[in-house]
Amino acid sequence: MTNFQLMQFKHPEILYFLFLLVIPILVHLFQLRRFKKEYFTNVKFLKELSIQTRKSSQLKKWLLLTTRLLLLTALIIAFAQPFFKAKDSKGVTNELYLVLDNSFSMQAKGNQGELLKRAVQELLENTPENTTFSLLTNDDTYWNTDIKSIQKELMNLEYSATSFQLDQQITKIKSRKTPFNKDVVVITDAINLQANQLKPIDETINPIFIIPKSEQKNNVAIDSVFLHQTLDNFYEIGVKLKSYGESEQEIPVAIYNQKQLIAKTQVKLEQAEKELFFTIPKADFNGYVSIEEPGLTYDNYYYFSISKPEKATVLAIGESDKNQFLTKIYTESEFLFSQFDLKSLDYNVLEKQDAIILNEIKEIPQALQTTLKSFYEKGGNIIFIPSDESNVSNVNRLLSNFGTFSVSELQKKEAQITNISFSHPLYNGVFEKKVDNFQYPNTKSKFALKSKYPSILTYEDQSPFLTAVSNSLGNFYVFSAPINKENSNFKNSPLIVPTFYNMAFQSVKTGINALTVGTSSPITIDQLLSKDEIISVVSSDEKSEKFIPQQQILNNKVKLTFVESPNKAGNYNALKDNSILKNISFNYSRTESDLRLDNSNLLESYENGSSIEAVFDALQTNRTDNTIWKWFVILALLFVILELLIQKLVK
Repeated sequence: MTNFQLMQFKHPEILYFLFLLVIPILVHLFQLRRFKKEYFTNVKFLKELSIQTRKSSQLKKWLLLTTRLLLLTALIIAFAQPFFKAKDSKGVTNELYLVLDNSFSMQAKGNQGELLKRAVQELLENTPENTTFSLLTNDDTYWNTDIKSIQKELMNLEYSATSFQLDQQITKIKSRKTPFNKDVVVITDAINLQANQLKPIDETINPIFIIPKSEQKNNVAIDSVFLHQTLDNFYEIGVKLKSYGESEQEIPVAIYNQKQLIAKTQVKLEQAEKELFFTIPKADFNGYVSIEEPGLTYDNYYYFSISKPEKATVLAIGESDKNQFLTKIYTESEFLFSQFDLKSLDYNVLEKQDAIILNEIKEIPQALQTTLKSFYEKGGNIIFIPSDESNVSNVNRLLSNFGTFSVSELQKKEAQITNISFSHPLYNGVFEKKVDNFQYPNTKSKFALKSKYPSILTYEDQSPFLTAVSNSLGNFYVFSAPINKENSNFKNSPLIVPTFYNMAFQSVKTGINALTVGTSSPITIDQLLSKDEIISVVSSDEKSEKFIPQQQILNNKVKLTFVESPNKAGNYNALKDNSILKNISFNYSRTESDLRLDNSNLLESYENGSSIEAVFDALQTNRTDNTIWKWFVILALLFVILELLIQKLVK
């Protein structure tokens, strides 16, 4: 059925004046006119003329009466101020919230330029000046403001490294205590939008979505940079590119150290991923890789640092004859290697090491276990190799200090190691490709090791030979079998050197340094600080951008944690008293690079607006009463004109 809106009045009491319409009616009905008799010779002609004149006079009087009644009625109704109630009158008191997605995917170009910049321009042009609203971006919130007060912030709004999370924004809005419902206008391209992000929307929220569209979905990004191999005088670094969509043109790729160009090439991406390799001098590096392509620009740069190799300090605890193989791996040119048997161990030297190897010790004292736990928590690496005479309960007490591990009795059964985790950091860059005909080592006896952590080297029965747990600073490695020559040929395997070499170097003494903006991945710096000394971080490009990260003193190291700062990708320097201690690089996460992940279909069941202007117009129209008193004033004027015409034309 059709719904008809009834006309309402702001001042209905004035309608009582409609009773005044009785007066002109009475005057018309009871008005008496006297006719004076005049005598003429031709009486018949005069009688006919008199009848015709009376009829014309009567018609004129009725027309004038009707016109005057309508005039008076229009004026009375106009003063009563009639209106039709707004379609959405309940929403008049709704509070307005604008949610603006300023993630990097909004850097894509639409038919009027970059999506974010166009959205900001529309907000500045179309938001009513007298409208109070709250604005939420990915990083910032402006409560109860207006377009004039926030104009500068909008014009200076930058892209955010924080991905757009609609559920978090809705939760923030719902946390604002108010008796009114809320209009939430969300401007987003819906890239990476998930269905569960819509769950917080309920009856108190009236969401309206504006979804700007990019003209093309193709994009190429620098995904990562890695150290492929280390030569005597050079590093060979790998650059991994990813193509989202079709990429037909050749893309220039360049590597800069500081601002100096050191390598350049062009590449055509014929598949989704491609790796390029460059050789650079083996020295301190603090630069970036860049590409030139027409898609998003934020992922066209990848900043990274390489520190000049420092000697790692490694200490082995165990019998000297069993440690002999370690002296061939930890050479004097790259390591400061020392070894002690358990009886002569100086506990004071433990905290100064980068890695400690427990090599087939029959029983580990509780004091040493406690010291090792503290060493691991402060960023040290521990490598545990059991002895075939190890006490199971003693081993389990040790393992419980570091994670969810356990061993059972020694199994005297030969087993072959058949699986290598090529993706593990220990073997990253060691193998050019996965090998099938590899000469795998074996063991004659092993402990049944249970671990919830992924295996690095695995037996053919899928039990772990080598596994590890990490606390993001230090690593704890566990072998499930002794590796002496009587029990295993692992020492003769090609795996022995990269395994132990990289286990000692996992304290970030060398390799690619590239953190992600917005994550809390910590790093350690070898530096002895006094109680009042601090380390600050400054941009190597903009010296004015300086901040102090969270830091914790760990014996002769300092742990730096980056949470809120920096918020821009680039190369930075860690400083102590204006002296550079370490180069640190930060990059934006690549989660916004795939513009094909458009999930705007999830928003089809909600109200969608074509533009910001259209949304504001619709809200204004639906929430505003339609006043029509002006039309009655115009109607009254028309009746005045009509009366004048009747007076003049009707005889």
